[in-house]
Amino acid sequence: MATDSRCRFLSINSSTSAARTKLNPTNADQSVSSNPEYLLSVIIPCYNEKDTIEEIVGRVRAVDVPTEIVIVDDGSTDGTRDILKGLESQVDKIILHERNLGKGGAIQTAVQNVTGDYVLIQDADLEYDPEEYPLLLRPLLDGEADVVYGSRFLGGSSCRVHMYWHRVANGILTVLSNMVTNLNLTDMETCFKVFKTGILRSMKLRERGFGIEPEITARVSQLQCRVYEIGISYHGRGYDEGKKIGIKDGIWALVCIFRYGLLQRQKPISGRVKSSSGEESDGESASAEEWVVRDGAGAGLQAGPERVDETRVDDEVVS
Repeated sequence: MATDSRCRFLSINSSTSAARTKLNPTNADQSVSSNPEYLLSVIIPCYNEKDTIEEIVGRVRAVDVPTEIVIVDDGSTDGTRDILKGLESQVDKIILHERNLGKGGAIQTAVQNVTGDYVLIQDADLEYDPEEYPLLLRPLLDGEADVVYGSRFLGGSSCRVHMYWHRVANGILTVLSNMVTNLNLTDMETCFKVFKTGILRSMKLRERGFGIEPEITARVSQLQCRVYEIGISYHGRGYDEGKKIGIKDGIWALVCIFRYGLLQRQKPISGRVKSSSGEESDGESASAEEWVVRDGAGAGLQAGPERVDETRVDDEVVS
């Protein structure tokens, strides 16, 4: 039943890491540049994205935000890995899964290997625009949010008009998720999510595939995070352009909404907690604001190592 698999590092490139540096206020959003000393970890799960991987890396690097880029190739067979070898100087870490685990598995591997204060999930295709990172970061850097969702349905600068039934399905899944989590999101399934690193690491994630989206949303609610939504642009692609999510994934997302929202809930971290000011207190549970310490690691949690030579994969979770 349990099958061991391995993932290995193609590249660890500390020289390209954008250490905590100051943004140029004339080129960046003023709210973002008002808190300049931070690092955003951009994790890019990819599977058979040879046509877009190089461009998306270039777009991320061009954004005037201090970033590290962590790519997890999830068993690509189309030549993506050959392209990644040529990108070693442009990214900070490239991790190779020896078999396809799914988007959720790739995200879980990446989260263990980030070093930034915040984590942003960026798909390897070109549907989501890295130039909108400052918009997503603003509520976090202003101290208003613990998690930010980029909504395709709140009205960004532009949105491709196509695939009506996908829009209907997204709406239904979001409504059902909201009913279970008591959130009022407009786009639960969005790829563009940004987290305080400690919050994302504290989540007990199990889903390997696209079910990771409703699972993460359930955990966000259960951990009592402060959630904001920001309207973003969306340049959707069709199946002839490489889109992978399908009907089966939509059905499984429905299962995950109820599984993780009702049946397999995660309790807020309990016991002694450390606030961002360094003070400890006793309590049955802690809100996200209380148990996330200033450097981004969850209170009582070990920050993941910068480098792990081998990552074991079991039937439930990448750990």
